[in-house]
Amino acid sequence: MNGRLGLAGVILLVVSCSPTAAPSAPAAIQTSMTSTPAASPTPGAKASSPAAIVQPSSSASASLGRWNATGDMHAARAQHTATLLPDGRVLVAGGVDGDNDETNHALASAELYDPATGKWSATGSMRWPRAFHTATLLKNGKVLVAGGYCPGLTTPTCPHGGDPDGAIAESELYDPKTGRWTATGSMTTTRFGHTATLLPDGRVLVAGAEHAPDAILDSAEIYDPAAGKWTKIGSMLAARWWQFAVGLGDGRVLMTGGIGPDGPEAEIFDQSTGSWTATGIPLSNRAQRGTSALLADGRVLLAGGDGGGDHMLASAELYDPAAGTWTAAADMTGPRVESAFALLPDGRVFVVGGFAVPGSPDPLLATAEIYDPRTGTWSRAGAMRTGSFDLTATLLSNGRVLVAGGTLQDGIASSADLFDPGP
Repeated sequence: MNGRLGLAGVILLVVSCSPTAAPSAPAAIQTSMTSTPAASPTPGAKASSPAAIVQPSSSASASLGRWNATGDMHAARAQHTATLLPDGRVLVAGGVDGDNDETNHALASAELYDPATGKWSATGSMRWPRAFHTATLLKNGKVLVAGGYCPGLTTPTCPHGGDPDGAIAESELYDPKTGRWTATGSMTTTRFGHTATLLPDGRVLVAGAEHAPDAILDSAEIYDPAAGKWTKIGSMLAARWWQFAVGLGDGRVLMTGGIGPDGPEAEIFDQSTGSWTATGIPLSNRAQRGTSALLADGRVLLAGGDGGGDHMLASAELYDPAAGTWTAAADMTGPRVESAFALLPDGRVFVVGGFAVPGSPDPLLATAEIYDPRTGTWSRAGAMRTGSFDLTATLLSNGRVLVAGGTLQDGIASSADLFDPGP
């Protein structure tokens, strides 16, 4: 499947379809297109919101938390990244400006959200337009953006005019102190739909991706911030695209699912040896940006995603790194693909948006839900103003979640909403 389908393609086509945190200190963990700070945000005094409360759906009386509208972004965008900066602001970068693969453009622009004011401000643009890239907050406070796709036919400023599939290898760094982007070493190969995981030693592991039509990669490489260079390492045991990657906090990374493997497969990268080894077989194969979160007790939650064909998943499962085994968890309230998620300060997992079953009367989801590891249950968490997918969810330092952008039923969103999980 081409990961850049417009909404019509998503609905009509049969679909075929990731900062490391110590288990004792959960951090906000988002989609494979972004990484967040290693330190856990600490809830504090909540910033006042200038916006009115979003009215919940009729079923939201029994739901958790509360939704508020907040300022709109300067640009409508989907397939972008959102990264929480050390000073509490959120950097949003790149994405696409439309839902039609024949006419949309990749974006180089970036902007900052200030939770104290609820407003967005422009910041320096990236050197290259890109979407479906990754953004990783490094330990030095800078943000590493790597890869992505830039369709050369519709975005003339793509590097090298873009390859036939638009995948790029270029990476760059954003400095929050100056608001500027600078080039850093290019990856060893072009890739988009890959994962980027911050390792405990401060380096970044990038793995998998598509880099040409129907060419799915098993290759992996590591970025060293001290040298500003990428180094190719041993390949994964299976080629993967739109897979899940979760840093386990002990120098290992769980890599599982994705488009590519013939069945459910999972493997572990060990930072100390630089090698990949097989681990327990997941209960389901899933791909296409479901939920993958490191829980406070060290287990990993996988939920939702595309199970292949027209099978959108509501199922969830838990991986135990100590035993290398998978067990079933309670199902979500409904199937979700291409949703966004964040790990809340109290260890619960917040999931929002996405789409359900292609071809259904209302496939785009505005609803949200929360998984509580203490009870092993999912609960509804109201709804944002409109359904979308290819959106982002970012845990703020005040404990709220910023949900921004995404692909709508007809077009691209510039709107943003705040979810307050409450005490």
